[in-house]
Amino acid sequence: MSHDTHQATTTATSNPPRAGSPAPAQAPAPARARAITLAVVLTAELMNALDGSVVYTALPSIAADTGATTAALQWIDAAYVLTFALGLITGGRLGDLYGRRRIFLAGTAVFTLSSLLCGIAGGPDLLIAARVLQGAAAAAMVPQVLATLHVTFDEGSRAKAFGLYGTVMSLGSVIGPVLGGVLTQADLFGLGWRPIFLINLPIGIAAVVLGRRCLPESHDRTAGTLDPLGMFLSALGLLLITLPLTMGGEHGWPLWTFAMMAAGLLVLTGFLVQQRAKLRKDGSPLVVLSLFTGRAFSSGLATQLAFGLLSGVFFLSWVLFMQNGLGLTPGEAAVGFVVASLGEMGGAWLAMSLVARHGRAVPQAGALLAALTLAGYHHLITTVGTGMGTVAAAAPMLAVGFGLGMIGAPLADLTLGRVPHRHAGSASGLFNTGTQLGIALGTALTTVIFFTHIGAGIRGPAVNTAFADSLWYVVGTLIAMGALMQLLPQRTRTG
Repeated sequence: MSHDTHQATTTATSNPPRAGSPAPAQAPAPARARAITLAVVLTAELMNALDGSVVYTALPSIAADTGATTAALQWIDAAYVLTFALGLITGGRLGDLYGRRRIFLAGTAVFTLSSLLCGIAGGPDLLIAARVLQGAAAAAMVPQVLATLHVTFDEGSRAKAFGLYGTVMSLGSVIGPVLGGVLTQADLFGLGWRPIFLINLPIGIAAVVLGRRCLPESHDRTAGTLDPLGMFLSALGLLLITLPLTMGGEHGWPLWTFAMMAAGLLVLTGFLVQQRAKLRKDGSPLVVLSLFTGRAFSSGLATQLAFGLLSGVFFLSWVLFMQNGLGLTPGEAAVGFVVASLGEMGGAWLAMSLVARHGRAVPQAGALLAALTLAGYHHLITTVGTGMGTVAAAAPMLAVGFGLGMIGAPLADLTLGRVPHRHAGSASGLFNTGTQLGIALGTALTTVIFFTHIGAGIRGPAVNTAFADSLWYVVGTLIAMGALMQLLPQRTRTG
């Protein structure tokens, strides 16, 4: 460990304040240490973002190789998504209590091990079990990313760090299906689909090795003990909501799905009551409820939820539109993802340079750009229809991606920038949970607003019409996000 890094670590952990007093702000780490910290934690975030979507294009090969049924294939995806969503709040609080570096390294190590188990799984049962473990590890790992950035970077550089985080998170989810298709088709060393998981091994090992040497430690010295009852209630409530959202469409939305969601809302209401009682009892609830008194945090969390919903509705429908509606090959459809990714990178870089001065106006402009472009996309689809080629289908996504990049990059900074350092892990867990709940809700709504209009196996004009109609839901969500962002800070503190 270098002298600079050791000094940063000591600053974060020495001289604890008395119980009940606010934790001192962590001194900014030296530039070299911050750069290494940024690289390590963003690498871990990229692994998570990719693994959430990389299986999409590999599922047919997994079925052919392992004999997985349709239900098993659905659980290969859902096992990761559900476990990840359920554990984020607890993962964030674990970092506050026991050290963000310690929990990050443990989560990354288990994530890497579970990726190996996924890659060597001989049947669907082991693969699903390994995906559950992988999702649980990601739930411990990911909240520490934002929390570590929050306490490591000062206000002058935090916006850029958060902007890179938002870019990595967005790009990973978009590039994941493309990477899954490329690696599966390449059949590296005759392994077929398995490299989509095995690629995590060298990346995860490098993140653990560098993290042990270079990451600063930080945690909330004023925190009490863990809240097992709160952990159980929060996970149960989220499970009762996300499980029917994830599985309901496959079963035609039977009555039990709505009963489960209603029960989930009741459990979460009980969770809030329990958290208030825990706060009065010993001051150590699982969720720091005082975070919601901040207008920026509450509105930013709602905006992030809507952003996840938008992603869940749009990208799956768009893939089906390009392949089933326009008849493009997977390779041709991948061009659209590449164009969208380039747009997101451009929008993110612009946002990072403007957000300090212009604050919420930056993501609001991105929402307006994306909404106007999608409205034009709707007109193009309804007038040209199946005659659209690869260029016409992909080109508008440059502007859409640019707008989404302007939203995703600064949103974390505008939401979490004023959160006290001692609550960074809890706030990060809630922020990421909002994303996952939004994606689950958006995926469920895709069944309602897209699949019900085309039926099973229908191609051509019916798919195009359904996709064009679904765009109005996305445009409406972007407009609602623009209104919610009016409650975000006008500019960052540095600005």
